[in-house]
Amino acid sequence: MKETPQDKKIMKNLMPGQMSIEGFVGKDARHFNQIIYSDRVKLDNLDLTTKMIADRLQYFTDAAFESYDGSIIIDAKYEVDYESFRGKLICPFSHLGVYRKGLIKLKNLDNGIELSWTPLNIHMIKEHCFFEGFGSIHRLEPKIIKEALF
Repeated sequence: MKETPQDKKIMKNLMPGQMSIEGFVGKDARHFNQIIYSDRVKLDNLDLTTKMIADRLQYFTDAAFESYDGSIIIDAKYEVDYESFRGKLICPFSHLGVYRKGLIKLKNLDNGIELSWTPLNIHMIKEHCFFEGFGSIHRLEPKIIKEALF
């Protein structure tokens, strides 16, 4: 399949130094379409959808953001902290919208699994099935998401 001009622009946006210092692909040499395809297969095998994951991440994000007081315990099972930063980000896929800068950290108190994500991660998962590339600092692995959140 031939790469479109839009695909080239997206791939450039995902690289380090374009829209973020670290970029969104990490050490992953695959094209973003291959990364997305691979993660779609993983989701199918886990009986998860991008909407299920994004809704769950948004639930914790909203609760932690509204706490204003450091980490909180949610549903007697999750310790969640929201660290807010100045500024906003746009989607590297040229999707409309801006996303506040922040880092959400979650620890499942039952099994000890920890995750961290950004508000932009939620959007990229829900709208683009993009969990970031291997080695990216914000890569969310679908299997670990399931073990931590579901």
